[in-house]
Amino acid sequence: MDYLHSIRVFQCVIDEGSFAAAARKMDLSPAMVTRQIKYLEDTLGARLLNRTTRGMALTSAGEGYLQRLRPILCELEDAADQARAHSSGIKGNLRVSSTSLVAVNLLAPCVTDFQKLHAAVQVEIHTTDHPGQALKQHDLSILKHDEHFNADVVVRPVLDMNYVLCASVGYLQQHGVPKTPEELATHRMVRLRPPGSRLQAVGLVNPAERDRTVELSCAWSVISNDDETAYQAALSGAGLALLPELALNGRPHGGQLRRVMAPWVSVDRLRLVATLPSRHFVPQRTRAFLEFFIQHVQRAANGAAMGAAMGAAMVRQPMVAEGAAQ
Repeated sequence: MDYLHSIRVFQCVIDEGSFAAAARKMDLSPAMVTRQIKYLEDTLGARLLNRTTRGMALTSAGEGYLQRLRPILCELEDAADQARAHSSGIKGNLRVSSTSLVAVNLLAPCVTDFQKLHAAVQVEIHTTDHPGQALKQHDLSILKHDEHFNADVVVRPVLDMNYVLCASVGYLQQHGVPKTPEELATHRMVRLRPPGSRLQAVGLVNPAERDRTVELSCAWSVISNDDETAYQAALSGAGLALLPELALNGRPHGGQLRRVMAPWVSVDRLRLVATLPSRHFVPQRTRAFLEFFIQHVQRAANGAAMGAAMGAAMVRQPMVAEGAAQ
């Protein structure tokens, strides 16, 4: 058997989480994956995986071996990319991890445009609430800046944006348009709460009043740990929500989602960073996509800012009266 191929199979088994998933990923039979892992363990003279009927786990030898081989395989991929670049351009598989809101609003549109230039690059998008927990399993991760990284991780700023208070037209027609923070006491909210955390008070700041801040305890109708779910709940009329300006002005919703209480914004900001799992052995396709993605996000953010400026005065009492008269 091919020793290098068996190493790739071993890494794929760990990244995909099972023998069966690795077999599908690499277009192999499950029996062949099993034989490749056995061949690798026999060659090394060490057990790499403990396998039971309930699953599998790396042995201590397997953990150490995987940690050492990842940069080696990345270096081989980088060398292959550089060689291909002289004749056939950028190609290969790119694994990207992010939250669902980032994937829907930024990654998916960016991939489409990127592949118009580099059609031979295949992109896998993995959505998760905590993309920072599996940095080494992906070529690129897009996550919030408050994650903690080790020294080997490369971090690039991507986006810095306000959360603004939004609601659907239907909700505002039924419940009225709040104009001051005090009026939020009569409204319900769609809230975002990370797993394992407590629901915090709603913090708002007014940059037009020397950054005056308030903290409010608001009633809620929906709580979710997922950004995209919160967006869809607000769009369907479940209540007010604090959403990134990009979600309000950077994606189509037929004018059914409106900002309220401008210029108030959340005390929290959406700060996204792009992370690479290592400072070395970055494939050419990863570098190219990262630069393209950052430029794509900046264009989208500029468009969202223009949309926010144009739509800041759209929600007024006449809109509610008009809806009520229909």
